[in-house]
Amino acid sequence: MVDITPLVAQGVQIIHGYGDGKFRIGEVSHTGPVLVRAENTQPWDVSVDVAIAELDLATLGPILDAEQTYDILLIGTGTKQVFLPPALRSRIREKGPVAEVMDTGAACRTFNLLLAEGRQVAAALLPVE
Repeated sequence: MVDITPLVAQGVQIIHGYGDGKFRIGEVSHTGPVLVRAENTQPWDVSVDVAIAELDLATLGPILDAEQTYDILLIGTGTKQVFLPPALRSRIREKGPVAEVMDTGAACRTFNLLLAEGRQVAAALLPVE
């Protein structure tokens, strides 16, 4: 598992590592897809093999419909970057956040960096082996 722990303020949940189909977030191990915020992590109810083109607002609802608003939604697409359909990107933007799509490793590192900067960020992450 790759250790990507940055220096951040107390009380902020960061991603400490990822790999082998798991994530280590806030010192807790999570298996499978996850939705991550500074304050909590929850399982993401999508298949590990989900085609990014199959995502919709409902699958991202736990983040997009939350009381907390986010400036940026990182979407980690597994081992390689897969782009969102433009219509979905636009619909996410209408809900508030800018969607940034990248491979999961980059999404994990970017999440930690943005948290360290005090940004309002959330991540939807597919695991990597």
